Amino acid sequence: MSNNASFTPPSLLLSTIGLSLATFMQVLDTTIANVALPTISGNLGVSSEQGTWVITSFAVSNAIALPLTGWLSRRFGEVKLFLWATILFVLASFLCGISTSMPELIGFRVLQGLVAGPLYPMTQTLLIAVYPPAKRGMALALLAMVTVVAPIAGPILGGWITDSYSWPWIFFINVPIGIFAVMVVRSQLAKRPVETSRQPMDYVGLITLIIGVGALQVILDKGNDLDWFESNFIIIGAAISVVALAVFVIWEMTDRHPVVNLRLFAYRNFRIGTLVLVLGYAGFFGINLILPQWLQTQMGYTATWAGLAVAPIGILPVLLSPFVGKYAHKFDLRLLAGIAFLAIGLSCFMRAEFTNEVDFQHIALVQLFMGIGVALFFMPTLSILMSDLPPNQIADGAGLATFLRTLGGSFAASLTTWIWIRRADQHHAYMSESISTYEPATREALNQLGGASNPAYAQLDHVLTSQAYMLSTVDYFTLLGWGFMGLILIVWLAKPPFAAKAGPAASGH
Repeated sequence: MSNNASFTPPSLLLSTIGLSLATFMQVLDTTIANVALPTISGNLGVSSEQGTWVITSFAVSNAIALPLTGWLSRRFGEVKLFLWATILFVLASFLCGISTSMPELIGFRVLQGLVAGPLYPMTQTLLIAVYPPAKRGMALALLAMVTVVAPIAGPILGGWITDSYSWPWIFFINVPIGIFAVMVVRSQLAKRPVETSRQPMDYVGLITLIIGVGALQVILDKGNDLDWFESNFIIIGAAISVVALAVFVIWEMTDRHPVVNLRLFAYRNFRIGTLVLVLGYAGFFGINLILPQWLQTQMGYTATWAGLAVAPIGILPVLLSPFVGKYAHKFDLRLLAGIAFLAIGLSCFMRAEFTNEVDFQHIALVQLFMGIGVALFFMPTLSILMSDLPPNQIADGAGLATFLRTLGGSFAASLTTWIWIRRADQHHAYMSESISTYEPATREALNQLGGASNPAYAQLDHVLTSQAYMLSTVDYFTLLGWGFMGLILIVWLAKPPFAAKAGPAASGH
């Protein structure tokens, strides 16, 4: 495969733009629908609970398709796989836009998630392949920047498109972007030499993976409505998931050509790096989910303003990413990742100081500060987890890490909302106990509301609910803050050196 190492596309800039656009489009699609959910649910005549399937159906099918990337890229070649995934993604996006019912939309979102699976790992693999060894950190930093900016642009863009045009346009927007990406990458990388190999497909691994992960996600989504293990549906779902995942793990450890190469966890840095990536990303995802929800439901923000309050998180990563890519290798990457978790953790503790009086500026400034952490999180973590893999395992490693990260985000979405609502209910119950007409404080409050009457009690309950959600938000951010502090300790378990290796060609380094 030595001829691959020497391949340089006619224009590195154009190749980078074409590859990055496809990833931008795919990552954008994980969050762009968030703000539009109420509108979509309304237009298609379903409850907002059912509306969330628009998000999770994409996330789960996307995660399940990720492990197939390694097998598909060996079978058809990396460039061809990238091009076909992008073309099919454009088609699926178009179908999502013309959906007329919820089942139709969810079906097309599943399809969209499946074909989007290979986009991120292929972008990563091809970027590392076309950049000279000295500039690979730069390529990874650029990809990290795209990964950070897209989820932030999603809600703002989604809100604006939904308010100004109509929701199908959040899907139609992918069509021109995708076609442009395909044309550019095809013209730039058409001459890249391809070596393919036929390998048997691990159907047992694939099917057990789909059943196990699918059942687990359904449980996490439905658990709150069905009161968890009080419901037979949840108990049966949990049993199916546990059995399927157990069979999956045992099978993958013994199969000669596993669909997910769990043996990569034998490498220390891959193990530590992936753990830190998944937990860090799940926390990052949770923050980005709870904050807009709290602002919209409890603080009276509109979708667009909630998006704008959260948006400053993207400013520093965009400005700092080029420098991180250029100079990161001069530092111990564990130190950079540690600083990232310290900054994100501190930002959580700052949010834990919020009250119902907090203003837009204060929220935005904390988001801006957290950007330091986000800028230093992805590239060092990715470099650490790739650092001790043999060159021919890099693509599999990228796929596996991305698969687990995507699942982490998807599970974090379900669990975060559950923890948040549950803690709020507990606080509400606790505070209600201390309210009685015999308490001077309660009488005082009721007098201020014009005496004991039903509207006054309703108003008092509204204040209590708002306080309960505030306390729950504080609890959640305190918990996350300590979680990120814990990640600082974990990342130091990785062992240097952390130099980036290339694909199969660079073994001569």
